[in-house]
Amino acid sequence: MAYSISASTPVWPRPVTPTLQFPAELLLLAQPVRAAIFDVDGCLTDGRIYIGESGETVKAFSTLDGHGIKLLARAGITPVVITGRDTPAVRRRCVDLGIVHALYGIHDKLAAAEQVLQTLALDWHALAVIGDDWPDLPLMVRAAVACAPTQAHAEVRAAAHHVTAVPGGQGAAREFCDLLLTASGQYAMLLAGHLATLDGAAAR
Repeated sequence: MAYSISASTPVWPRPVTPTLQFPAELLLLAQPVRAAIFDVDGCLTDGRIYIGESGETVKAFSTLDGHGIKLLARAGITPVVITGRDTPAVRRRCVDLGIVHALYGIHDKLAAAEQVLQTLALDWHALAVIGDDWPDLPLMVRAAVACAPTQAHAEVRAAAHHVTAVPGGQGAAREFCDLLLTASGQYAMLLAGHLATLDGAAAR
């Protein structure tokens, strides 16, 4: 959209209209969602694991994803992390983002997800999941909305309601968050709010 400047046109703030669009049937599926489960390796990261000489593990996270997760929480959608690995880097990231429900070193993700649902007093119809590999499939085939990053395994992409346009660790989780925020009807409001004030949280 082009803007013309005149003496009567305020220069700031310009209105920002949401540009993201998702299929109507996908948004309908996502409307009841009240909690979202994130896998870490391959979803919040690019799936690669860097191991130093002393055995320390280094992971790279996207600030886009981090801000999306914080927005979910503000919208009343509880972010949850269930990951097969347990590293200080992942624990630190979850703490920085204020993720209260995080389960590490999980081999049976289905049992872990059912535990979280019981804690939150929710059922599978109120849950969305993003995963990239076979251990995530038991959750994806039960959740109201299943999402996969574009680089996910073929069987996982086939089981997903939505495959993101970008890979894990590069904004895939943010796209997942944006979908849920749009379905909740709060995306435009949150976007408009960012034109007037900071969100008050430092870590992304």
